[in-house]
Amino acid sequence: MHTLTRPRRRVTAALALAATAALALTACSPTASETSPGSASVDHGEISVQYSWIKNEEFAGEYYAYDNGYYDEAGFSAVQGIAGPDTGVAKLLSGSVQFALSDAASVGAAVAEQDAPLKIVATTFQKNPFTVLSLTDKGNIATPQDLIGKKIGVQDSNASVFKALLAANDIDEDQVTVVPVDFDPTPLMNGEVDGFMAYLTNEAITVEMEGYEVTNLAYADNGLPYVAEAITVTQQYLDENPDLVKAFLIAEIKGWTDTFTQPTDDTVTKVTEHYNASAAAGDLTFGELDPAKVKAGLEAQAALISTPETEANGLFTISDELKAQSISSLAAAGWELEVDDLFDTTILDEIYTENPELKNYQP
Repeated sequence: MHTLTRPRRRVTAALALAATAALALTACSPTASETSPGSASVDHGEISVQYSWIKNEEFAGEYYAYDNGYYDEAGFSAVQGIAGPDTGVAKLLSGSVQFALSDAASVGAAVAEQDAPLKIVATTFQKNPFTVLSLTDKGNIATPQDLIGKKIGVQDSNASVFKALLAANDIDEDQVTVVPVDFDPTPLMNGEVDGFMAYLTNEAITVEMEGYEVTNLAYADNGLPYVAEAITVTQQYLDENPDLVKAFLIAEIKGWTDTFTQPTDDTVTKVTEHYNASAAAGDLTFGELDPAKVKAGLEAQAALISTPETEANGLFTISDELKAQSISSLAAAGWELEVDDLFDTTILDEIYTENPELKNYQP
């Protein structure tokens, strides 16, 4: 069995090599054991967290925070993880969830268009994994200009993100035919669409493992290098609950650190258990998990999480440069914002100042 290591600490430049490492990312709604009373002296009560996607390997840090007691230690009596797909924006604004794992485009659009009082306080992925996936021997969409005249399958929840890609590359919406699709990439493989809105860490791997040669038009490399799986709250909640937000982020840091150190096979088992529990609860799922697909997804995600920034300053950090890049991405898509309109990482900065050992957390 393999574990993840980070260069100079625990993340290596070879995270993408299956022979040396695999990262486990997953999450699930809490079971009775996951919601036992916290052991911390402070009682933060119960909170809800909206996940951006189904409870698969994307949320391993949350799984470890549940199973290794980090939410309990932080003082939460329960942390309710809610399956996506969902940007979390509407639920944050309604108060039905306290945290959302979202992306800068979805949050930024709400801030710019609705004056929504939202803030990104940390991020899991330093680079967003959005892509327009195509088959190399058919659509072969390798550049933004290749989108013109093509039929692109886009899910409802990703519509604003796809529009951002078009705007960032000066492509009119009427130059592309958008075909409403679900998250199953079968329409792409069947030739019903030329391209398919996907994640590099998920559907792109699924199609490739089906034996197709694929071409990816990665958003991060084509005008939209913004953060994703970003921990987002309302400004009011942040102002009124700074200690709670700090406790939650510390639990998340510990959980995500564990994804780099635990045996891969153990983590895949954990992913499967939580995924199956989510399926039993009636959440959206896509059949049984393939362990090989899970491992491939983990490897792909590792490079989005482990970067020189997080290596130097800790998981979840967002550099001033990355904030500026995210804001520039939104501006290219037509959403004019200042850094302070979208980001507030003050509490995360405080965490690492007060607890520098968290950069090298030992479970």
